[in-house]
Amino acid sequence: MDISHLHLHVRDRALAEAFYRRWFGLATKRSDDEITFMTGDRDFLLALMEDSTRASMPPWFHFGIRLDSAGDVRHMLGAMQAAGVPIVKPLYEDDAFASFRCADPDAHPIEVYWER
Repeated sequence: MDISHLHLHVRDRALAEAFYRRWFGLATKRSDDEITFMTGDRDFLLALMEDSTRASMPPWFHFGIRLDSAGDVRHMLGAMQAAGVPIVKPLYEDDAFASFRCADPDAHPIEVYWER
């Protein structure tokens, strides 16, 4: 059994969709006046609901996106830095794990990682 979806409130759905499409390859599966559902290669659904007064997350909150290699993590970090995406936790890397955290347009922290 896997967790299969995440629901986020965002201030601008079009901006959030563009971010998740560009950086994580998600595609819009369905969108209407209230909510957008995006999917990737795996069986996971990201739900984005527009909310101009969204509540802030606790400081420990984050969600993760796993990449295929430590090199992929380093490459994405460089690309995000070059594009001005906020990096909220610097790269950590050892023989079995690599990760950093970035923030989406609504400051939701995302851990981009690889693990052996």
